[in-house]
Amino acid sequence: MIGDKIEIFDTTLRDGEQVPGCKLATDQKVKIAIQLEELGVDIIEAGFPISSPGDFKSVTEISKVIKNSRVCALSRAVEKDIECAGESLKFARYGRIHTGIGTSDIHMKYKLRCSEDQIIERAVAAVRCAKKYQEDVEFYAEDAGRTRDEFLAKVCEAVIKAGATVLNIPDTTGFCLPEEYGAKIKYLVENVKGIDKVVISAHCHNDLGLATANALSAVVNGARQVECTINGIGERAGNTSLEEVAMILKKRESLPFYTNIISEKLLSTSNMVIEETGMPIQANKAITGANAFSHSSGIHQDGVIKHRENYEIMDPKEIGAEKSTIILTARSGRAALAFRSKELGFELTKRSLDKIYVEFLDLADQLKEVYDEDLQKLLEKNQLLIRQALA
Repeated sequence: MIGDKIEIFDTTLRDGEQVPGCKLATDQKVKIAIQLEELGVDIIEAGFPISSPGDFKSVTEISKVIKNSRVCALSRAVEKDIECAGESLKFARYGRIHTGIGTSDIHMKYKLRCSEDQIIERAVAAVRCAKKYQEDVEFYAEDAGRTRDEFLAKVCEAVIKAGATVLNIPDTTGFCLPEEYGAKIKYLVENVKGIDKVVISAHCHNDLGLATANALSAVVNGARQVECTINGIGERAGNTSLEEVAMILKKRESLPFYTNIISEKLLSTSNMVIEETGMPIQANKAITGANAFSHSSGIHQDGVIKHRENYEIMDPKEIGAEKSTIILTARSGRAALAFRSKELGFELTKRSLDKIYVEFLDLADQLKEVYDEDLQKLLEKNQLLIRQALA
């Protein structure tokens, strides 16, 4: 592999499950966790153990079955939370406690009612407590996206000294622009003593539709871990989409980074999460949406039929899809009609194609989309014409 490895931290089972209407039972979480490990995820955030007995059980059971990925448990900067997280990870081959506290002026004033010194004191205490249970401790500075850089740097330096191994710099509210978030990561790289001893992590929300762009900006500026979810599910508008980050880093050779994600398992993983969570994705979802490799415009269809790369930058097989799909509609051209007809066993000449195309457009106007059975009937109806044209 060329370039630096980017660790993929999947939080589908924790942040992703926080979507309204989504509640996974322990057996469902274990099933998804096993799939995530097979996908090549480096760290699986299995849950928030203190939040409920069910979450504690889920983290515990996942810890028992996962052998290669690191299992992570979330906690607040509260001793009882951290103890619970530590207990839930006792069976983990590779464990991590993820603890932290808000650092923005808004959080300090309205949520935590703490001074800057108190925030640093609580952050340090949380990391030290977590180190009693796991050597690998990730610290999150909640709402880092809206935190003043100078204060954020102070917090980061303090928790590094306390033993943190990973620094999570979340854009909790999805507020940052890519250049702002990237500049924040760059500032920390250049101004925090000991930053070279830890991994910087990007955790971005999608409130303004910028989660993936922000995560990539962080990577370019020094982050070496991206926190994401399958299908981008998560609080409010969701999180950074794992499949988007993985495929961008795979396809864009100008970015000197790679992941351990086995991209051919992306579609099956996406479908599993949809089935288990009951959370469908929009048809035009990048990478794994139903229309990601579908073509209905005549111009596009003609181009794809002649050479797939005219309109596709990825081979469907790269994400585990069987093939591209030519969708027949009133916008389809003769090339698409001939292509789909041939797949059904009907070889059309120019003469027969021209005649059948007129009827096809009438049918497409009526049906909106012409399926194989509809096309089959149309072709069988014109079978004599097709034979005469071939004679």
